[in-house]
Amino acid sequence: MKRVTGIGGIFFKAQDPKALGEWYARHLGIDVQPWGGAAFTWQNPDNPQGVGTTVWSPFAADTGYFAPSTAPFMVNYRVADLHALLAALRAEGVQVQDKVEESEYGKFGWVLDPEGNKLELWEPPAGQ
Repeated sequence: MKRVTGIGGIFFKAQDPKALGEWYARHLGIDVQPWGGAAFTWQNPDNPQGVGTTVWSPFAADTGYFAPSTAPFMVNYRVADLHALLAALRAEGVQVQDKVEESEYGKFGWVLDPEGNKLELWEPPAGQ
């Protein structure tokens, strides 16, 4: 079974996400969108007709989205089969969060690494 197939996103806490996004846009040329982040698109041999996306997004410093982790960042990893991977990780003793979200954006699940960092696992919708 394939596990991680790529990076789906980099999320990090910022004291002023809007100002920080403006800095990245001005100085590094990142195309920060009105929603506050940017999406980098790409293709790869596993998906030559589709477009993959890696999201870059600052979050408010007081966000609860990374909880229970206290880290100032969260990495989103692309996966091929979220439910199968979560089952395998549970069987391996990994701390898997009970919540799974499914929407038009794909399937999302979360695990904690041994140092307490929350990792988001994302199965993109078909064609992405």
